[in-house]
Amino acid sequence: MANWIINNGLTAFILVVWMAINIFLFLWFYFFYDLGDEYIYTRHLLGSALAWARAPAAVLNFNCMLILLPVCRNLLSLIRGSFMCCGRTMRKQLDKNISFHKLVAYMIALMTAVHMIAHLINVEWYNNSRRGSYDELSTALSNLEDDNGDDDDDNATTYLNPIRTTDITPTYFVFTSIAGLTGVIITLALILIITSSMEVIRRSYFEVFWYTHHLFVVFFIGLVIHGTGYIVRKQWNMELHNVTFCRGRSSDWGRIPQCPVPQFKGGPAQTWWWVIGPMVLYIFERVLRFIRYTQAVTYRKIVLHPSKVLELQLIKNGFKMEVGQYVFLNCPQISQLEWHPFTMTSAPEEDFFAVHIRSAGDWTDKLIDIMQTLPEGAQGPNSCQKYFGMWHRMGVDGPFGTASEDVFDYEVSMLVGAGIGVTPFASILKSIWYKFKISNPNLRTRKVRTQDIYFYWICRETHAFEWFADLLQGLEKEMEERGMADFLTYKLYLTGWDQGHANHARIHSDKDTDVVTGLKQKTNYGRPAWDKEFEQVRKENPTSVVGTFLCGPAVLAKILGKKCAKYSDVDPRKTRFYFNKENF
Repeated sequence: MANWIINNGLTAFILVVWMAINIFLFLWFYFFYDLGDEYIYTRHLLGSALAWARAPAAVLNFNCMLILLPVCRNLLSLIRGSFMCCGRTMRKQLDKNISFHKLVAYMIALMTAVHMIAHLINVEWYNNSRRGSYDELSTALSNLEDDNGDDDDDNATTYLNPIRTTDITPTYFVFTSIAGLTGVIITLALILIITSSMEVIRRSYFEVFWYTHHLFVVFFIGLVIHGTGYIVRKQWNMELHNVTFCRGRSSDWGRIPQCPVPQFKGGPAQTWWWVIGPMVLYIFERVLRFIRYTQAVTYRKIVLHPSKVLELQLIKNGFKMEVGQYVFLNCPQISQLEWHPFTMTSAPEEDFFAVHIRSAGDWTDKLIDIMQTLPEGAQGPNSCQKYFGMWHRMGVDGPFGTASEDVFDYEVSMLVGAGIGVTPFASILKSIWYKFKISNPNLRTRKVRTQDIYFYWICRETHAFEWFADLLQGLEKEMEERGMADFLTYKLYLTGWDQGHANHARIHSDKDTDVVTGLKQKTNYGRPAWDKEFEQVRKENPTSVVGTFLCGPAVLAKILGKKCAKYSDVDPRKTRFYFNKENF
């Protein structure tokens, strides 16, 4: 348990606080509407469904306030920069923004379902009361009409039941009232947003996910308008109309001084109080993205690697990056609205930034097809315009921070990349290479805390290793020349192999270099034995803080997370593993 707390304690605390606020809001507003004197007559018509409708509404307001904040990438980058002086555990929470975004969305979906069901019951009971299906008091409350007297308050009306006639159906009321119609619209928008966000759809039909997710604009507009329907009303002349005395004398209302006609009003609409701040922040976020989109980006080099992996080297004035960061790319020739995240594979020391893009969907396939029309290795700032004109310019938004930025803040770092997931670590390894070139004479004399790096690259096919083999060869040479062969320990794993691969490797096992990669480190066949690897790292670093970084699938993240907890020592003087995962 103590080991688990090391990696997940602060995250668990934040979630407990979030859940506690949700529970508090639900209970507070439930009892407010279930026990409040101003809602005695309203409860007589609606029963407990009143409280069951209003309590989820309060929780909805709170979570709708939160839902936009985790996707304000520039805001998160600003906060991450502000936390550089704080502990890495605090910065680590920012890397879980998408997970928190999903969690808040699930709460919104749950509360929307409860709110909707309760209000459907309310509409049915409103309609039955209007038709006189219940007791005398329900009929009297439903028959109250608008007060068109001299009162200047537009909401100061006598009616309580929003269904004003007996010749309409509940369905008609739902689709013609402000509260009902906006409720239907935002519910449909929410259903489309959530269903299209399922993993199977998001990975196979990203465009569907992307476009339906932008229904959030419809959702928030409808949400703000929804509360202005005033479907739930409260009594406001309680000092004149004593409910306890008058509720059994509905026939005397307005006839005796003790029981004037009860008056009711709706509102005020409160949702916009909660969401106006995040909405303004998000508008600023989109304006900043648009400004970045309009800034010129030129192509330095375009290379198509094996396994249909595209490398783009780009130049943008004023662009500054750190290791492990990512950018969003937009190609107007494909779609002016779609933006896709890609980790940069270049180093901060280079005068350009690069991304490696694997064929993984319609958008990437189209981009690769477009770039294939250019000559291999096309270079120069005008190469794009020469072949496609200004329409083919690339929009770039970023850079944005990730967990990999903190790799040099740990004494020891374990880097695990799966397939194209090697990209953030390519940036890190390149930066190390540049530091080797400029350091004098030892990297550890520089302002780098890291003493050892363990790098694991897991690929299904041999061609993938060609992407960064030159980089690894350069690092091998530099480390040998400087007597620092122990600084970087790297292991390559080939998971998609057959017996032919194994036989070929066995025949050439006596060679100094690997037959697959050309590196001195031989390729391993199969998957890593993680218990063995963690045990080795702990043995070689008995008193170190080890940062474990993954860019890969969720299944592998679950495995590594458990290993970090298993092999972390409760004693702060001994080895502790901290798990970090790339999230987009």
